[in-house]
Amino acid sequence: MKLYFANTSPYARKARMVILEKDLEPQVECIFRNPFEESPDLKQANPLGKVPALITAEGQAVFDSPVICAFLDALTPEPRLIPDDGTRWHVLTAEALADGILDAAFAIVMERRRPEEQQSPMWLERWETAILRTVSALEADLSAFTGNLNLAQIALGAALGYLDFRLPDIDWRTGDPKVSAWFAEFAERPAMKATDPASA
Repeated sequence: MKLYFANTSPYARKARMVILEKDLEPQVECIFRNPFEESPDLKQANPLGKVPALITAEGQAVFDSPVICAFLDALTPEPRLIPDDGTRWHVLTAEALADGILDAAFAIVMERRRPEEQQSPMWLERWETAILRTVSALEADLSAFTGNLNLAQIALGAALGYLDFRLPDIDWRTGDPKVSAWFAEFAERPAMKATDPASA
């Protein structure tokens, strides 16, 4: 199998962490591609030209990080990152919430790359407010991100790591000590350190 990724993509980081946490490195070749450059093989794997994109052993293209992560999780029974029991939807909903933080953060990063006079203060504020509101909601209920490792934890680790990497001016820690402590501990996992974009 082949996984097309970019070091700084938090979405690709999710997939790379799943590969590491499930010991799938022998089965998946990780291939760096810059989605902002001409990459014919990446566009063949995903016509949208986005990373991550996975090519299975059978040559099937799988893309979008939640789908790739679910596919990879199904390859081996342990550790199961998407539970088969009654907590399955709780974990998947929590993953979507963490991905929402990522989406808002990525939107801010892209907006800030536009000429300043073309940027929308309204949207920048809206996205930042959504991020801080969501982190505060997690502060009130971190239940989906505790216990045995699951996909929601990986998604949140990637999301908060991306905030620190690209948007250090957004102070998501103040007022949310539980989330801050959770991330400080999760960031020590070998898979987080191995995929840290700051060390790429």
